[in-house]
Amino acid sequence: MNDSEPRTTTPLLEVSDLKTYFRTERGTVKAVDGVSFSLQRGQSLGIVGESGSGKTVLSRSIMGLLGRTNLIREGSIKFNEKELMGLSVKEMRSIWGQEMSMIFQDPMTSLNPVMKIGRQIAEPLMLHLGMNKSEARLTAEKLLTDVRIPEPQRRLNQYPHELSGGMRQRVMIAIALACGPTLLFADEPTTALDVTVQAEILHLINEQRVDRNMSLILVTHNIGVVAGNTDVIAVMYGGKIVEKAPTKTLFSSYKMPYTEALMRSIPKLRQASHTRLATIPGRPPDMVNPPLGCNFAPRCAYARPKCLVEEPELTATENPEHVYACFYPVGSPEYHERKLELSQRVDSFSTGGQN
Repeated sequence: MNDSEPRTTTPLLEVSDLKTYFRTERGTVKAVDGVSFSLQRGQSLGIVGESGSGKTVLSRSIMGLLGRTNLIREGSIKFNEKELMGLSVKEMRSIWGQEMSMIFQDPMTSLNPVMKIGRQIAEPLMLHLGMNKSEARLTAEKLLTDVRIPEPQRRLNQYPHELSGGMRQRVMIAIALACGPTLLFADEPTTALDVTVQAEILHLINEQRVDRNMSLILVTHNIGVVAGNTDVIAVMYGGKIVEKAPTKTLFSSYKMPYTEALMRSIPKLRQASHTRLATIPGRPPDMVNPPLGCNFAPRCAYARPKCLVEEPELTATENPEHVYACFYPVGSPEYHERKLELSQRVDSFSTGGQN
């Protein structure tokens, strides 16, 4: 999809000021704190952030998979112009699988270890689409073929433990695609897979998205994963979206220092062997007691006193589709001034303070 293509149609998914809090003994955890975005039919969105940023809770909150106990959920979630907030589990079941589906991050715990693969794929087909056993089995075989699993007939009679990690993840994709959803969530779909298998799985998901004209929300901690697999990227930190832009725009002209830190953490092929990887100092915020100002300020090398007491709002660049939450964005005069100060400090330290 072209980044400059105008968005004129009604969004498939529209999330407005979504808040998802959990009551705990320590206090209320603000896991998702006022997130808004929209997604068009056939569009792919990458949600990126460290562990604890709120990205997985966001996707499960949209799908209504968080249960009801000790949960506070506010805002609006419109899917195909239908409001999902307040729907019962029974009402959501008619949406799960057929309209919305999810690939979970650990196929070994998501798949039933004592049930054959064929039955696990066939059950939603019989439940949601009313297929009989033979129809469901034939469709299951085709789905395994679609996700590039060799000898699909034989695999239908195998248990999850008989398959490799990559094969199990392909089975999870087949189950998620079984009922033809219009929106697919992929939550860390390449976790614990080696690099070559990761690339195959990501290519497969994107291929199926295009072939089926699905929308995709790809959730990951690795910003490199979304580079060639999404149209738009939303960067999350401390339960909020801190930057959002078309993928090419974000990689060429990011504004948020947190996005810059994620970019720096990507290993570079040109680096010498055993080069120390760049890390983000400090720890993610405690979402029971978040910082007063910008959530990232305590870890930000460019933070100033204002950042510690005042929270920045999302601001648009000259491109209205590119928004960020920072008082002193990457490229601003204040950013360059602070960067020069830090560089001079490093030079002074390395020379022992001698001129």
